[in-house]
Amino acid sequence: MKYIIKIASQSALSSFLTVMSVCGQNRPNIIWLMSEDIGLDIECFGMTAVKTPYLNQLAEDGVKYTHCYCTNPISSPSRSAMMTGVYQSKINSQHHRSNREIPLEAPYTPFTSFLREAGYTCILGSNYVMGKGRKIDVNFKHTPLGKWDGKENFGLFDKFDELTANDQPFFAQIQLNVTHRGDWWDDIKAQSTHPVFPDSVVLPPYYLDDPIIRQDWAKYLDQIEYMDGEVGRIIQDLKDKGLYENTVIIFIGDNGRCNLRGKGFLFNPGIHIPLIVSWPQGLDGGKVIDDIVSTIDITASILDLAAIKLPLFMDGKPFIRQQQKIRDYAYSARDLWDEVMDKSRSITTKKWKYIRNYMNYIPFDAHHAYMEFYRPAIHVMRKKFILGELNKYQALYFEYFKPEEQLFDLENDPHELVNLAYDERYKVELDNLRKILEREEAINTPNQYIFYPETPTSVRILDYVKYYYPEEYNKMLKGEEIGFERFTRLYNNLMKRDK
Repeated sequence: MKYIIKIASQSALSSFLTVMSVCGQNRPNIIWLMSEDIGLDIECFGMTAVKTPYLNQLAEDGVKYTHCYCTNPISSPSRSAMMTGVYQSKINSQHHRSNREIPLEAPYTPFTSFLREAGYTCILGSNYVMGKGRKIDVNFKHTPLGKWDGKENFGLFDKFDELTANDQPFFAQIQLNVTHRGDWWDDIKAQSTHPVFPDSVVLPPYYLDDPIIRQDWAKYLDQIEYMDGEVGRIIQDLKDKGLYENTVIIFIGDNGRCNLRGKGFLFNPGIHIPLIVSWPQGLDGGKVIDDIVSTIDITASILDLAAIKLPLFMDGKPFIRQQQKIRDYAYSARDLWDEVMDKSRSITTKKWKYIRNYMNYIPFDAHHAYMEFYRPAIHVMRKKFILGELNKYQALYFEYFKPEEQLFDLENDPHELVNLAYDERYKVELDNLRKILEREEAINTPNQYIFYPETPTSVRILDYVKYYYPEEYNKMLKGEEIGFERFTRLYNNLMKRDK
């Protein structure tokens, strides 16, 4: 029997040959670099004052996506969605650090299980990054290494850190956690040969222009520069081993930047993240794609790159090889974050952002214990708010209630400052986005609601500091980072002595 394949164009021929290559023996290696808690705050995305030469080169050699959104602005729900390619609410993983001992309900399965069945070696972490980058942080029962059957075995990866030619084809997930808030930020800044100067940063208009806030923003950019160096070392290791050409490198953030209106919130600084994909053998470089992408689409794309048929339960859609529009909007959600229970949902298009705050009586500034330690801007601006010294945009974060609905024109108001939800001129747009959200909410409701949260230690640590170290607490209220990890160690030692 003869088969005749008609190729309509050179572009179609190129796509066909790429598919044949992937399906053959020369399947690509895949590395997923996940930088923690960053927005579009790298040089090739337009951030001033920061230098990121390795990521800039990765974007020049690959494809830069300008409209990538995560499904949740908090780490563990976002990571849970990415590990399965399914919205976190469907799998009871929407609440931060919850349900850690509850197995995934069938048929939901981590995507690494499908990769391993297809012959991929799955590697977690790297020797080239701070802390080895082994963080998983998902809200269902799992272990880092071992087999997976979802019943008795819950392993996600095969090995730690080291990738070799013998591991091919391999998938490696590496967490770049230096950008996560931590007590190391001052040390990283001190190590820098060219630290970011506070006077050189450009603050968003909803920030108070204050020396403490400028210094904090500059330290954040110092972490990004350090992280960029880690990316460079990983790339060089691939080149030294002769693995670079046939390795797909995917660089993203797990959620938005760790500051006001960022991580934990559905404003763009909390969900709009960088995405760069490079594959020398398979993708033409130098492209910029403005189509909307969700982080669960990256999961689907990884399976597609490995020539694995997508499971029917997966919400993500492959886009890397196809390079075609797959979404008109991104759906995101916010639920429990440590001790602060909340429920907000958003729809983001290239033109509009709609947010529904179901628990509008929970203010944005909910005095979240973890943020008290790691958000100097909150302390500086909260005091100014009480004194009536913030302008109307700076004061928005500190209002005592959230609006029930928020509508922003992202083209004309990229900082999401003017809420149009109560303006009759935008009723048509508001009604349309309401309907989209209602549809998504109906689809993404779990079959069975399960909720077993962990008790956050940050609440106890904050009370401990207030009681035992009032002078240090007063420093915190002035915008000084006194060291969460430092006081956690002191608290734990006290608890051991008391036992």
